[in-house]
Amino acid sequence: MSVESAPAGPALLGCRDLVCGHGRPVLRGVTLQVARGDAWYVLGPNGAGKSTLVATLLGLLRPLAGEVSAPCGGDRRQLGFVPQEPRSELALPVTVREWVGCALDAAIGRVEAAARIAAALAAMGVEALAARDLRRLSLGQRRRVHVARALVRAPQLLVLDEPGANLDRAAAIGLAADLDRWRREQGLTVVMVAHDLELARRFASHAAIVFDGVVHAGPAGPLLADPALVAAVAGEPVAAVPVGWRR
Repeated sequence: MSVESAPAGPALLGCRDLVCGHGRPVLRGVTLQVARGDAWYVLGPNGAGKSTLVATLLGLLRPLAGEVSAPCGGDRRQLGFVPQEPRSELALPVTVREWVGCALDAAIGRVEAAARIAAALAAMGVEALAARDLRRLSLGQRRRVHVARALVRAPQLLVLDEPGANLDRAAAIGLAADLDRWRREQGLTVVMVAHDLELARRFASHAAIVFDGVVHAGPAGPLLADPALVAAVAGEPVAAVPVGWRR
């Protein structure tokens, strides 16, 4: 059973009684509302449907049933998205500054564009890499650059699909901490697919735990304190799921 959180402001992303999947249902009965300023962590074991849920919420995958609200009220300019690991740029001879700047609208003046690029790179701690070839960066550095590229457009909502995957723990924590600092300073709303429970406990205001075809969604504290759901996220055997949490 899904638990709908009470939005503190206008919902930027959400669904009601959603059924989603690639041709066949993977998740059923999903209801959640992402409000302005929230930090949502989407958690669950591999193959549970986390990326399927996010793709459906973003309109990249057609829902099989239920309602999905248009992200940011239908204004795609207010949406930033960072996929797991973009590949198209790796063959291009492009600097970090150029790669981040190409996300900006061409109508933005040169001075404003330079200021936005500098601010986004500084937010992610990669300003010293501005002139470097993107192909020569480490995985952790590239992840930070990809986030900066999404931030440079000053979106209201930023969605990230496992930005900490295959990073060491210190690098993953550092990336999440810098992103959370930007979120609080700029009023950004964040939805992040992740595996790390400790990151979620530290930075999430809300959680969506995907397990056994169901999404348990709501304030992070109660969900991340539930032993059965914690075991599910960790991929451990689940002896019992709380009564009423299965359909």
